Amino acid sequence: MKYYILFLLILISAQSYAQEQFTVYFDSNKFELNPKENTKFTAWILENTKNKIVAVHGFTDEDGTNGFNDTLAGKRVDFIFNAVKNQIKIREDYKSRSFGESFEQSDNKADNRRVIIYYILEKDLARENEILGIKKEIVEKKPKSVIVYPEKLVFENPNGTKSEFKLDTAFMKKIGEAEAGEKLKIENLNFVINTFAVVNESRGKMYELLLVLQKNPDLKIEIQGHLCCMPVDRTDLSTQRAKAIYNFLVHNEIQKERLSYKGFGSSQPIFALPEKDEQERAANRRVEILIVEN
Repeated sequence: MKYYILFLLILISAQSYAQEQFTVYFDSNKFELNPKENTKFTAWILENTKNKIVAVHGFTDEDGTNGFNDTLAGKRVDFIFNAVKNQIKIREDYKSRSFGESFEQSDNKADNRRVIIYYILEKDLARENEILGIKKEIVEKKPKSVIVYPEKLVFENPNGTKSEFKLDTAFMKKIGEAEAGEKLKIENLNFVINTFAVVNESRGKMYELLLVLQKNPDLKIEIQGHLCCMPVDRTDLSTQRAKAIYNFLVHNEIQKERLSYKGFGSSQPIFALPEKDEQERAANRRVEILIVEN
């Protein structure tokens, strides 16, 4: 997910939004804390284990060369970071800055030899990006091009005869435009009783699904099989039926990475078992397509 920074120096200002800050001070030319400051720092760590650090900035006084002070400020930042990295949560895009002596110096040199830790309290973490002035980049989703599906398919059989399948273009369009998480039932997809063989009259339904996948290369689906009547799917028939559709699609060069299958037996009936009539049994005995990605 992409983000952009609205305010470049948001982490520097102590007044920025609801950020908190904690400061420790160093002895001259030192990048480790003296016992007094270390005790204060350790106590702060113990009190803030559920908060989150967003930045650490290091400073020095003006004694010494610019290069020496820049290095010293960096070492002070590293010392603090190493002390807290396994104790307190740190933002993934954590920012450290070593100012050295390049800032407005206080007349009191001891005040300049410091590291400031910027952090967010646990109670404010839900507003973390808002506090930091970070907003999600709004990416407009480009509309899909209109796909025209054929109304029928004609095949020439090995014996020279022809088979024609009328296709449900409305159903194919519905699958092609479905959002991730949607589930659609394949109507009139029937199997030979107690087998996973699709009856000839239903072969067109498999070609409908094949055509949709061919014309929508980003589409990923899970094929889900369901049974009626039997509380226990002893032969795992629901999985075998889902796999039969999966195998048909793979055989017709749909990448395996775009497909998965699963059998649920009678664990997710539309109508409670035992069903009252054939209409309820037919509703429970179904194959559904779960849109995984589109």
